[in-house]
Amino acid sequence: MKSKLMLLVPAFASILGCARADETTKPLPAPAAASAPSKLTTETAVLAGGCFWGMQGVFQHVKGVTQVVSGFSGGANPAGGYEEVSSGTTGNAESIRITFDPKQVSFDQILRVYFSVMDPTELNYQGPDSGTQYRSAIFTTNADQKRVADAYVVQLGKAHAFSGKIVTEVTPFHGFYQAEDYHQDYLIHHPSQPYIAINDLPKVSTLKKFYPQMWREQPVMVFPNRS
Repeated sequence: MKSKLMLLVPAFASILGCARADETTKPLPAPAAASAPSKLTTETAVLAGGCFWGMQGVFQHVKGVTQVVSGFSGGANPAGGYEEVSSGTTGNAESIRITFDPKQVSFDQILRVYFSVMDPTELNYQGPDSGTQYRSAIFTTNADQKRVADAYVVQLGKAHAFSGKIVTEVTPFHGFYQAEDYHQDYLIHHPSQPYIAINDLPKVSTLKKFYPQMWREQPVMVFPNRS
């Protein structure tokens, strides 16, 4: 909750800095360890990388993604929802659940975008947002996702793709808890809000600029009929 007060003080948020999207000058290398071919038509990826507003907004524009939901993962079911998670006491991180067609976009391609729009060297914070609820984490749903994620972390480290050590967790998925409705499609409905404009729209621009083959102009929405 504390970080969202920065909606009212965009200059302060700007001083603290934004995520990797503002700093990236070139695309990250493609993962050397590709996802195994899948016979499924639908798979799920659960990722945490700071405020879920921006992360959801990015992946809503990725081709092959059919749904992106903002929520919480990594801890117990938060009975108090967003307010409780914001206290930093639940063990959860703000996360997104990505449903995708593996024949159109692979898990390794999703990770390439993921690491491009946040800074994996920031421990328990992301840009202006501080606390364990803003840590970066990959919650793997199967053995192949773990293999690909572990290998990509090593690959990026050896390539010195970032200025510091990657601290992103690669951990088994144990549950996802959907956030309140007002958090869903937030970037789409509030593009001019200072927090979104400073911290999150640059992430969407990174996707479009560096991975145009994955870009979809019309975003998928959780509530497509909500105004």
